[in-house]
Amino acid sequence: MTSETKTRAGIKRQIRLPNREAFKIALRSVRIRLWRSCITMAGIVLTIAFLSSVLTSNVAARALQPSSAQSIVETAGNRATQVWLAAISLLVCVVGITNAMLMSVTERYREIGTMKCLGALDWFVVKLFLIEAGVLGLLGSVLGAAIGFVFSLLAWMAQYEHVFSAMPWRAVFARLAMAVAVGAVLSVIGAIYPARRAGKMPPADAMRTEM
Repeated sequence: MTSETKTRAGIKRQIRLPNREAFKIALRSVRIRLWRSCITMAGIVLTIAFLSSVLTSNVAARALQPSSAQSIVETAGNRATQVWLAAISLLVCVVGITNAMLMSVTERYREIGTMKCLGALDWFVVKLFLIEAGVLGLLGSVLGAAIGFVFSLLAWMAQYEHVFSAMPWRAVFARLAMAVAVGAVLSVIGAIYPARRAGKMPPADAMRTEM
């Protein structure tokens, strides 16, 4: 290893901020752009609410509906339709997150340029955007899962009695946790391209940009 390589490695260690600081900066950015963050999170909430409603309805159907041959065929057909609708909604959610994060990158050209001029590494800028997307995705997914679960539960309570005693709650909560995880992961995936674009932005070009 040459002395120049050691010097670069030492500089990288000096200007690398801890994950806690990166998390604080990402949260501050969410608070500053609260309205746009809420719009982005609304799409996640609606998507995960629909997904959690589908997942919990499938669990409730197996526990509450009679297992006749006709009902099995009808349930299978409805389940296939719901799966397609859930897949489309998840795809739309990813596209929406990507578009929102790209707009966020465009609005923050000068901020990104300032950070990079002060020594922020490309990976640190990428990390900031991924953390921001992960926070929005997690909050939106938790809220969406709760909304979807409540609406699904109310719908089944309107049709059947003793829903609480017959419902397999462990399976229900497992589906809700899966919906939350899917929403958080897809939020981060949707932010990868905008984050990489922000990280590769030359500082001088970012500082010259007029918004």
